[in-house]
Amino acid sequence: MHALDWHLANSTFVEALPARLLRPRARASADARALAQARWCLRRKRDGCFLAAVGLDALHALVPDLAGEPGIAEALEAITARHERAGRPALLPLDGLRERLQALGLDEQYGERSGLPLVAEPARLEFAGYDRYRRPLWLLEPAARAWRRMRRAALGDDVALDAISGYRSHDYQLGIFDRKLARGQSVEQILGVNAAPGYSEHHGGRALDIGTPGEPPAEESFETTAAFTWLRGRAGEFGFAMSYPRDNPHGISYEPWHWCWHPAPAGDASPANA
Repeated sequence: MHALDWHLANSTFVEALPARLLRPRARASADARALAQARWCLRRKRDGCFLAAVGLDALHALVPDLAGEPGIAEALEAITARHERAGRPALLPLDGLRERLQALGLDEQYGERSGLPLVAEPARLEFAGYDRYRRPLWLLEPAARAWRRMRRAALGDDVALDAISGYRSHDYQLGIFDRKLARGQSVEQILGVNAAPGYSEHHGGRALDIGTPGEPPAEESFETTAAFTWLRGRAGEFGFAMSYPRDNPHGISYEPWHWCWHPAPAGDASPANA
């Protein structure tokens, strides 16, 4: 599998990722051998647990009850599925998300009040390099191209941009809420900083939290950096826009680090569409 072909094959409960990018720690010698030969690893989206190693001709379980895991067959199908339809990415269904939102005390009126749309997860995301923490960065393919071009352009102006995070699943966002609720925060307090699960731009594979070396991640102080000044002046050339400026209508705190890629109009020859 060539690096240019690396992608995340997404499904409802499980995601399939190129094994060469991950190499999870093996607990037994048989697991180590299977992982060394694997092309893909299956990972549970809810908690990040690695479930199986997928080779050319074999599926090796990394958990005791793989047969009882929901979504394994769907994930295996996702690896080989073609997801581009008329130039638009295929999206996963939103079934079940509303019930999980209701468990947080959120109803469909949340979207109406916040002005935030419900965002489905793409069925396929492309490897866009690594983030600041050397984790694989996943984005929609055109957003990944635009991000790489924008980073190169910034470097040409002696400005370093790094990604703090890109795609995040609904399950990941639910985990953020679970952890903050466990620390005693209310849902209302969390919503002042984080979009509700299903309403984050990160779910769609187009949003990036951007930083610069030497600066803490996701802090307002980013607005004082040369990187932020460069983004304000040049990011639009590559299709990126800051989503949550001060006093934004969504009730989200000011986030100078959060930028989202938007497709340029058809026929536009700008770097965003290149």
